[in-house]
Amino acid sequence: MIDPVIASRIQFALTTIVHIIFPVMSMGLAPFLVYFTWKDIRTGKAIYEQLRRFWTRIFAVSFVVGTVTGIVLEFEFGTNFAAFSTTAGELFGGPLALEGMMAFMLEATFLGIFVFGRERVGNALYMVSAVAVGLGTWLSAVWILIANSWMQTPQGYELTTKNGQTIVELVDPVAAYANPRFPWMFVHMQNAAVESVALFMAGIGAYFVFRHHVWGYSIENIDFWETTLKFGLLALLITAPLQVLHGDLYARHIVETQPQKFAAMEAVWETDSYVPEYIIAFPTSIQDLLDPRAKDIFGIGFPGGASWLASGGDAQASIQGLEEFDGPQPPVAIVFWSFRMMVGLGFWFILLAVWGGYRWWRGELLEDDLLHKALMASTLLGIVAVELGWIVTEVGRQPWVIQGVLRTNEGVSPGLTAAEATATLVGFAVVYLGLLILYTYVIARIIRAGPPDVHDHAVQDTPGTSSSEVSVDD
Repeated sequence: MIDPVIASRIQFALTTIVHIIFPVMSMGLAPFLVYFTWKDIRTGKAIYEQLRRFWTRIFAVSFVVGTVTGIVLEFEFGTNFAAFSTTAGELFGGPLALEGMMAFMLEATFLGIFVFGRERVGNALYMVSAVAVGLGTWLSAVWILIANSWMQTPQGYELTTKNGQTIVELVDPVAAYANPRFPWMFVHMQNAAVESVALFMAGIGAYFVFRHHVWGYSIENIDFWETTLKFGLLALLITAPLQVLHGDLYARHIVETQPQKFAAMEAVWETDSYVPEYIIAFPTSIQDLLDPRAKDIFGIGFPGGASWLASGGDAQASIQGLEEFDGPQPPVAIVFWSFRMMVGLGFWFILLAVWGGYRWWRGELLEDDLLHKALMASTLLGIVAVELGWIVTEVGRQPWVIQGVLRTNEGVSPGLTAAEATATLVGFAVVYLGLLILYTYVIARIIRAGPPDVHDHAVQDTPGTSSSEVSVDD
């Protein structure tokens, strides 16, 4: 049997890693669907109706699976982290409740109209439903990230004793909800979601374009896949540079608020200056792989880059080492390598965007087979980068579940036994893996089926503006 603290941490990490895929897809698709809907209504062109209906199917499946996996995730606070719930429930429960009442209700109410109502409501209401669904999706991220960011930079609270237990009492909701970490996490997460979907769209579009233009296969609806590739590439050109620029500023914020996490990200054990920022790092021994220390790593990167990141422009700046912090250290190897891979992927996405943009500008986008292969290979790498970033965020603040307030091992349910924790870990692993396989199967079927056959139609302002013989369920 596994120690209940370890089993609970593995279970929460596993379920979060699977769950986060679905909100990333729905949050990233939301702005695309609003745009496709607006263009469909304004122009009546078949391509926009195809784009709207095809990607709405993937959005709807992601929303349903994301809801199921997200609700179960919240139960774990009661089953595995009851002590955390007792301590921080007064503050932590508010954002979760507001997420359900505001964001989820908005999404669920208007999603029915958006998915099934095109033939039944007017253009104005249908457009409102598209915006409401997108807004609800992003509002959900607002409340979840408020809760999580408070755990990173807690404020607006007082510690008090109730029934013999120390609990967090909310004394300033504005300070707590508008905590310093929230804007950084929200912007970085939302841009990452759009970037991930842009890579997904570009990768899927490139697959069909490659088969048609390079291999000479006759691909039905090739115009649709070419347009999908271009929309994905256009979004990547916008989001990829923004993600790296924002990540740079975000890192400086981490230095100010969680210096121990930043030291783990860079594997700096002894306070030092002119610390390099390795984009690619090679361990010189097995020990360096499992216990990385910046001085012992051979890598390719920027000399003084980490110091420059930490200080906001001074390559000679000093970085506080891990050895200066009392108590347990975060698992440095996980944080260090996750951060390296995330940063490396971020620069790879910029290269892809510039490469694709250049080929597009030269009128060679549809013939560059090497670019198509690179985009296909990168289809899911945006989601991988999000997972790595989440690992850096959550593992990097260990041993704290609430930074400086409550350690993770103190937040686990006191009566939880090793047998119970191991049993639920295995059960959750099986169920979540099954859901992930089912989701992948359904999405693959949607992609193989391709977009619906539709035709340009006259623009009207009455219900049933699209071709009456087709519906989103076709």
